[in-house]
Amino acid sequence: MASANNGYLGVTPPISTAESNQREKEVTTTLMEELRRQGVFESEDESKTRELVLGRLASLINKFVRRVSLQCGYSEAAANTAGGKIYTFGSYRLGVHGPGSDIDTLVVVPRHVTREHFFGILEEMLREMEGVTEVSGVPEAYVPIIKTEISGVPIDLLFAQLNLPSIPDDLDLQDDNLLRNLDDQCVRSMNGSRVVNEILRLVPNVAVFRDALRCIKLWANRRAIYSNVNGFLGGVAWAMLVARVCQLYPNAVTGAVVSRFFIIMHRWSWPQPVLLKAIEDGPLRVWNPRLYPQDRNHRMPIITPAYPSMCATHNVMASTQQIMTEEFRRGSEIVDSIIRGDAEWSSLFEKHDFFFRYKFYLQVVASSPDLDIQNKWSGTVESKMRQLVMRLEFVDALKLAHPFIKGFDNVYYCLSEEESQAVSRGEIPEAAAQRTKEDISGKEGAITMHTTSYFVGLSIKPKEAGATGPRKLDISYPTSEFTKMVKLWEKYDEGTMSLAVRHIKHALLPDFVFEKGEREAVAARSTAGKKRNRSSKDSPAPPAKRLRTVSNAPVRPSSTSTAKPPASTTPHPSSMTELPHSAQSSDAIDTMVIAASA
Repeated sequence: MASANNGYLGVTPPISTAESNQREKEVTTTLMEELRRQGVFESEDESKTRELVLGRLASLINKFVRRVSLQCGYSEAAANTAGGKIYTFGSYRLGVHGPGSDIDTLVVVPRHVTREHFFGILEEMLREMEGVTEVSGVPEAYVPIIKTEISGVPIDLLFAQLNLPSIPDDLDLQDDNLLRNLDDQCVRSMNGSRVVNEILRLVPNVAVFRDALRCIKLWANRRAIYSNVNGFLGGVAWAMLVARVCQLYPNAVTGAVVSRFFIIMHRWSWPQPVLLKAIEDGPLRVWNPRLYPQDRNHRMPIITPAYPSMCATHNVMASTQQIMTEEFRRGSEIVDSIIRGDAEWSSLFEKHDFFFRYKFYLQVVASSPDLDIQNKWSGTVESKMRQLVMRLEFVDALKLAHPFIKGFDNVYYCLSEEESQAVSRGEIPEAAAQRTKEDISGKEGAITMHTTSYFVGLSIKPKEAGATGPRKLDISYPTSEFTKMVKLWEKYDEGTMSLAVRHIKHALLPDFVFEKGEREAVAARSTAGKKRNRSSKDSPAPPAKRLRTVSNAPVRPSSTSTAKPPASTTPHPSSMTELPHSAQSSDAIDTMVIAASA
């Protein structure tokens, strides 16, 4: 669909309108085969389950609005016609969802139904609904949300209260008039659905866009850079980047779009914004770095195409930008090798090496003896992790603070208060780690502890030339400030919520962060590598020096990529692959000071 004004989609003319060549068509075929092998497409049965769940949810929303209407004094007839609708957005609406992915859903209600009703009455109705295994509301989030799971389908519910007496069946969310007199939270919630609709309208070939986006989503997840809340990019931002490349190459096949994606994103001149269309002015605040100082601080601005235009990447920090830039470079090199026939698509999707990359990590443990409380508490802590990373970026001795994209949930069955307190500090007694629910059944004083652990990798600057004596990494200020900030949550309860921040060396990382057998396999490769090193005493000096430097760092998973190595072995100064090596090659830290656990 071309714009009536300029004959093309986007804010600039296409780079090329040429058809893809035969080689690009061939790699597209192999890409789709690899995506199927990787399991990114859900089965027909799963699709039907999602449709049934959405139908049940739509019925529940109607009952919810009716119940609130009656409580507000509406007649039976008026309550029955008050309406209430759901609109999907995100990956499900884009048509790129996979097995187990959540469904982003907007709940639209008339003006007499409030956000308090949403987080009060609807939450309780969800808990009573058959097949619901989780309900967790986070009303304090930037975009307030209820996370739930119905019949095995995870759903994120957002709320929008429109200035209408009732919600008609044919309501079109693209109507800008609906935004009048809405608060900022409702506008942001509405934006999700409106943006997705605009993205689909602004790409030249929806099928090519969807296949390319599936590829990029899989890659970003495997490389652990898919998380808006933790300072990387979320689903809508990745979708807009892919859509922009589709606009620049409107007749390219999927393989060609993916190849161009990495080249363009690696070379993009941030903070130049990525736009799918010109920003529309209006009475509502729109992204404008000339007018708003906070907009000038956005490091990688990707601007939503629906009015009011917003920056979908305001969470990006210096550390996460550096990490993503390196991943763009890596992806560009691998895809170039694939096009040449020197590598397979599987090499692009290799798992990240986060838990083998650094010598030191921070572990943030949120815990509670109550599961419902824990779901809300851990969500609150996760929403603040970015603030911890931002504070760590100001520590002089740190080169990089690298947040992991998700938390790890665990349940421990404790027989005493001492055990439960140790668990809340992240110091898991071996007995508690092995104990089952049946082991504590009927025992007096037994406590079930729910924990969620978040991790930040610390890349430490090497010692300065000529420096002597021990060095101390003091991160007590950022960690204590983080702890204070999280405890300011209005629902924080010291009696049922615990928070601990502790530093941990790579060798002492808990087993639950690794896949089964992963740690042992890497250790075996490390041992084999050391034997080879010992048998290479006659090797030239330069390679031996490099091997000694690498051996001080945690060993990282070997690559299965068949891509050709770069011609030069000199590390690029900004290369992420060199960060852990340079951090560890000088016995970087003798002591680490951290705030006391909360």
